[in-house]
Amino acid sequence: MRNRWSRAQSGSQERRGGLAVFQGIPVVRSELLDVPGNPVPDGAVCEVIETRDRVRLRTARWMPEPGRLRGTVTLLQGRAEFIEKYFETISDLRARGFAVVTFDWRGQGGSQRLTRNSRRGHVSDMSRFVTDLETVLDKVTLASMPGPHYALAHSTGGLVLLLGGARLRTRFERAVVTSPLIGLGPVGLSQPVVCRLSNLLARIGFSRAFVPGGRGRLRFSFEGNPLTSDERRFRRSDAIVTEAPDLEIGAPTIGWLAAACRAMNKVLGRDFGPAYRLPTLVIAAGQDRIVSPRAAERFVRQTRVTSFLEIAGARHELLMEDDLYRDQTLAAFDAFVDDSEPVATPVRMAAGEEIS
Repeated sequence: MRNRWSRAQSGSQERRGGLAVFQGIPVVRSELLDVPGNPVPDGAVCEVIETRDRVRLRTARWMPEPGRLRGTVTLLQGRAEFIEKYFETISDLRARGFAVVTFDWRGQGGSQRLTRNSRRGHVSDMSRFVTDLETVLDKVTLASMPGPHYALAHSTGGLVLLLGGARLRTRFERAVVTSPLIGLGPVGLSQPVVCRLSNLLARIGFSRAFVPGGRGRLRFSFEGNPLTSDERRFRRSDAIVTEAPDLEIGAPTIGWLAAACRAMNKVLGRDFGPAYRLPTLVIAAGQDRIVSPRAAERFVRQTRVTSFLEIAGARHELLMEDDLYRDQTLAAFDAFVDDSEPVATPVRMAAGEEIS
């Protein structure tokens, strides 16, 4: 399938490096990319919607495969991801009887970029992502998809879901978050120092600069990568951005990191956990080097309606991991959304252990 960009925005456009641009900034995609080994699941409806602050988001939705209807899952991706990366998970959810809604966050994937350098992963405040989620719920999920409604969120998507929890309680029955960004993984400096530095640099004019050492591409070699131990899934994600490099963004900006620090501090604050009301299962990866499993566990211990599961041996991207870990993640999702009460006790699972 050839790459095509939406011309829905008014104003002059030009071609630059194979991409359509609007006033110097790339415009949103209006389609899904089909590549060998990662076909678009049948029945996809892809459309562009606009938030109240006039940012255009690429969305996609699917009805379930024929058979039992269990409701709709709204799938929230992590930072620097895109809809195409989750086609396998979308197919798995549809086979389980779920309709699926997903989208690209502002500034990444096929959604509208926020900086002239489209590789910069930038946002000034994480509440902007909450706006994205609420827009998708209002205009797509709740407007056209069958209930009951559930959320499945990864990494940064998990942080956004938690931030919006107070307003989302009446929209979702339950939520599952994998490897949530509640604390940073090992970065050489303590998290308080990283957060203080990023806030200082953002305030003095470096908000849109890459974080120190960051660049416009985030490519890892498979050997020793922090994301997944599954080489096939790793290569598949790499093939997508090789075919469509416009979907890719690089390192976060200093402003993005400062915004994430404020959001993480809020979620771990003394008053946030007791007030959180959306029944949520938090699944951590035991070998996560991107985010902190211990911070996720700390959040769960401060709340009344969340559960914690740690999958030993797994790396950060649980839904892109080897089947040994991925199957446990999906089994935990199934058990939690079908249950009537959250399990209050934190659980750690060894590789291959079954969900009972």
